[in-house]
Amino acid sequence: MGVCLSCCGQSAEETNLMPSPEERRQHQLDAAEKRRQENESRGIRNPESVRRQQQRAEEMERREEEAARQGQGQPNLRVRLR
Repeated sequence: MGVCLSCCGQSAEETNLMPSPEERRQHQLDAAEKRRQENESRGIRNPESVRRQQQRAEEMERREEEAARQGQGQPNLRVRLR
């Protein structure tokens, strides 16, 4: 009552359903990248606007640091009395 696959014309390699190690690694890398992207956008309706906000904040930080270096820590405001 056993099943004999060799008589059906299929080789042992064809009956092996496991993917090759290279294919398996590639599938794992693809799945990991997909999970990373999903986690980055989780809870965010518009990821593009969040990215723009982050860029603006970084630019403001750079400008503040540059102004602090040029002004040696002194404020840039000037008061003029008449």
